[in-house]
Amino acid sequence: MPKANELKQGSAIEINGEPYVVKKIDVRNPTSRGATTLYKIRFAHMKTKQKLDETFKSDDMLKTADCSRAAVQYSYQDGDNYVFMNSETYEQYTLSAEDIDQQIPYLSEGLEGIVMLLMDDNALGIELPATVNLQIVETPPAMKSASATNRTKTAQLTTGLEVQVPEYIESGEVIKINTDTGKFMSRA
Repeated sequence: MPKANELKQGSAIEINGEPYVVKKIDVRNPTSRGATTLYKIRFAHMKTKQKLDETFKSDDMLKTADCSRAAVQYSYQDGDNYVFMNSETYEQYTLSAEDIDQQIPYLSEGLEGIVMLLMDDNALGIELPATVNLQIVETPPAMKSASATNRTKTAQLTTGLEVQVPEYIESGEVIKINTDTGKFMSRA
């Protein structure tokens, strides 16, 4: 049973006996001392796709939805659909862009470490690995005398995702991105 502060996009949770998947998490830090952090979470019903917004305190316990999980690899995009292959049985699962809209910028062909959420052998959503390696397509030139200060510049990645990277990073480099925060972690 995870706490609200342990949830991430793609997590499967049971609310009022119904299965939901986490679509978006908005963290609200209070300004007064002693107040707890609030997590405003947008869920989507796994079967009907109906949206549900709920707010939890960081230590609220939630129930994990009763669904099976399978290790999959991202294969390819077919129009608005994304195809994943089971790493053990080579069975293919298809999810629409609407099902994984917030996770699309982290998908690169052949990406492994993805967990597919299945209910009655129907694909419901994915959980991404904690980090992914992506190549920089375009960024301003690296500065030779870049200091150790925390100055950043925008970099566009192969998937279309834009992140802030340190000044010394150059185009063509492969970097590690945190899939929870969408932020640069290090060179790969």
